[in-house]
Amino acid sequence: MRRRELILGGLSLPLATLAASGLLSPPAALAADSGTAFDNDSVPAMARRLAAEPFRKPPADLPKWLQDMGYDEYRDIRFNPAHALWRKQGLPFQAQFFHRGFLFKDRVQVFTVAAGRARQVDYSPDLFTFRAAAVRGRGGADLGFAGMRLHGTINRPDYFDEICAFLGASYFRAVAKGQSYGLSARGLALNTVQPVGEEFPVFRAFWIETPAPGATAIVVHALMDSPSVSGAFRFAIKPGDETVFDVQARLYPRVELTHAGIAPLTSMYEFGASDRVGVDDYRPAVHDSEGLALLTGADEQIWRPLHNPATVQDSGFQDTTPRGFGLMQRQRDFAAFADSEAHYEKRPSLWVEPVGDWGKGAVHLVEIPTGDEYHDNIVAFWRPAAPLAAGREHRFDYRLHWCSDHQWKPELAIVAKTMIGAAAQPGRRLVIIDFKGDALAGLGDKDLKPDVWSGAGKVLNAVAHPVPATGGWRIGFELDPAGAQAAELHARLLKGTQPVSETWLYRWTA
Repeated sequence: MRRRELILGGLSLPLATLAASGLLSPPAALAADSGTAFDNDSVPAMARRLAAEPFRKPPADLPKWLQDMGYDEYRDIRFNPAHALWRKQGLPFQAQFFHRGFLFKDRVQVFTVAAGRARQVDYSPDLFTFRAAAVRGRGGADLGFAGMRLHGTINRPDYFDEICAFLGASYFRAVAKGQSYGLSARGLALNTVQPVGEEFPVFRAFWIETPAPGATAIVVHALMDSPSVSGAFRFAIKPGDETVFDVQARLYPRVELTHAGIAPLTSMYEFGASDRVGVDDYRPAVHDSEGLALLTGADEQIWRPLHNPATVQDSGFQDTTPRGFGLMQRQRDFAAFADSEAHYEKRPSLWVEPVGDWGKGAVHLVEIPTGDEYHDNIVAFWRPAAPLAAGREHRFDYRLHWCSDHQWKPELAIVAKTMIGAAAQPGRRLVIIDFKGDALAGLGDKDLKPDVWSGAGKVLNAVAHPVPATGGWRIGFELDPAGAQAAELHARLLKGTQPVSETWLYRWTA
């Protein structure tokens, strides 16, 4: 397969360790018919107690042959859909599980919740089919789960498609109707591209609320832990034309967190029309996401095309009470990618909508060099201006929209495409920005003007004009770097003094 469909693994803590901490009942009690009491405060209470104790690294209890397993062998371990949770009851959602092995070495505990009682989902090799070399695991002991996925009738009323998956560290991903997996979300990012090295908190356990007959949403609770922080998450997941996660995140730092990333998104961008220098590929573009979208607390709508830089780039967009941000895939035509295997035109966009006042901080965009399409190299998240203090609770509620696009300010035209290439004058770059939207309908040649500037170098020959072939408008200009190694570019369409389009931002690098 061209594009890897696995998420990087992390650590998780066996139930026995949680039980030893006094946070959960012993496995036998949890598996008993009566279960154990559970409500919305149960996981936050566990996380608070975990944070008050030193971090305990999970034991390495996975057999060596599973630890050393390669990708193809791991794929030969398949969950048997006949054993999916709630399949026999005919409920509107089903749950399946991932086996441990390959990158996913650590045990994740899974529980179901019904009538206020939690019961453990027990591992059995009978839940899986072991093909080819993986047949060695068929007679194994309690090898455990690495993660889980939820299925529902998102595309057809008679078929349960995969809606979302939780696998590896605190990573998870989802799709809306008609989409294929692409970018991922995470519970928390810590020390991304910092000299101390990144820390990856992990989901140690999940509690899935049994859906009622006819339910259109399903609720998942997750316990997160790492050396620096524990956390409790509640996900209310509603699939459809736009799959929505209502997220309640509760963080309990063991130490002060100065580089915490809230609602982090992880994606891949290799090249596109704005970034083809040195590319030798038949496809016009290769990316899971093409831009960072922002809706600021000051009500400004911003589009920042992604870039595959020569060196790591960390851009911060300062804001107060942000209204939203996301990594978006706006190209939806097959011809934009011409890849009949990867189908990047079907990859989701992911929009983060804060619920409540997140205060002061910045949306960070991290762009990491990559020479292939197999490794995620784009990260976006919210970083609060003040560090997250140790020994207290920090709450962040937000809504995740897995979608084709998301409507912010419909009165503004949006950037449809960014194209950059060599200008006629040596050393200069020609920048073309296409805009589309109802705001441009019926406007004549003289109605709009370009507002273009650069933080370095010179902007020359800026023009704006309609493009009858697309029904949109285009801004074109030349950038003369004048020796600068980087330049922050800004462009938008104005009618008089009022913006008609969102604001286009771009970091050009030599």
